[in-house]
Amino acid sequence: MAQAHNKTPARVAKLKELLTGETSLLIVMQDNPDADAIASAVALRRIANVVSKVSCSLAHGGSVGRAENRALARYLQLNLRPLSELDVFSFDLIAMVDTQPGTGNNSLPEGVLPDIVIDHHPIRPRTRQCTFTDVRSNYGATATILYEYLQFLDILPDTPLATGLIYAIRSDTQDMGMQATAVDIGAIQLLYPLANLRMLSEIQRGRVERSYFKMLADGLRNARAWKHCVATCLGEIDNPDMIAEIADLLLRDDLTTWSFCSAFAQGKLQMSLRTSEASARADLVMRKLVSRRGSGGGHNSLAGGQIPLKENTAAERKRLETLVRKRLLKQLGEDDKAEGEKLV
Repeated sequence: MAQAHNKTPARVAKLKELLTGETSLLIVMQDNPDADAIASAVALRRIANVVSKVSCSLAHGGSVGRAENRALARYLQLNLRPLSELDVFSFDLIAMVDTQPGTGNNSLPEGVLPDIVIDHHPIRPRTRQCTFTDVRSNYGATATILYEYLQFLDILPDTPLATGLIYAIRSDTQDMGMQATAVDIGAIQLLYPLANLRMLSEIQRGRVERSYFKMLADGLRNARAWKHCVATCLGEIDNPDMIAEIADLLLRDDLTTWSFCSAFAQGKLQMSLRTSEASARADLVMRKLVSRRGSGGGHNSLAGGQIPLKENTAAERKRLETLVRKRLLKQLGEDDKAEGEKLV
């Protein structure tokens, strides 16, 4: 077994104690869960099943939009439930993975506090009130934390779970090139012999609907470039996962060190921010963008945020898009009155 976090044994013991004697667990992910959330939820379900035969439901409040994530969910044969169709009070326990109370990117009712939170983003104030918390912001992926749990409990991941965990860790660290730590790398090395490598390749090349190419074209057509930043807005969309995907793509521009993409979806302005500057703090910039009107956070090199719409009119959307762009340019030291150069 790889070297585990020094607090893992105590946390696993506490988690086992919490699960013992219970019969149902609701596992809540982000509204639009990524691979890390999906694989982490499946790993926690496996632990709950083995430790105490707890029945689990995996739920989220939005959609699985990114092709790779849909391919992963299909391969894992998941029945992901809409949170709006479930009675959260009917479960003995509620867990959150790869998200936390108060982040704004999940649909757990505001007055409901989960019993379990496992995440790798900076800890939130409400999270500290939960019965069980394991938040390691120095880890590249939540899936790495759950893999440590599996190891410590001597639970060998089956081939689909091992494949999912590998893809989750690689995806959240951009193929081990960003914010990956020694524990993330160690997890990949140990999981690799257990995985279906052909399926791993197929997940990474998930097929897309034709609407994907239209959103991609809109993102490039609307993109503007400043000295250090490229920014775009997709308008109204029904696949929020495209926001992060296009932000990732724009960061590949060799003349910029920051990329930003926004769109209106699910009654919110949703945003993704990326940077290649080693000493930058994308999470702090995102918090400035949302200010008191929304919520946001992330890591040094990538961040996400959302601002709820009050009226969802064309005028409100235009005002909010302009306000956020000006805030972004100001935070990055750009001329917030400049229109920027068209990228294409």
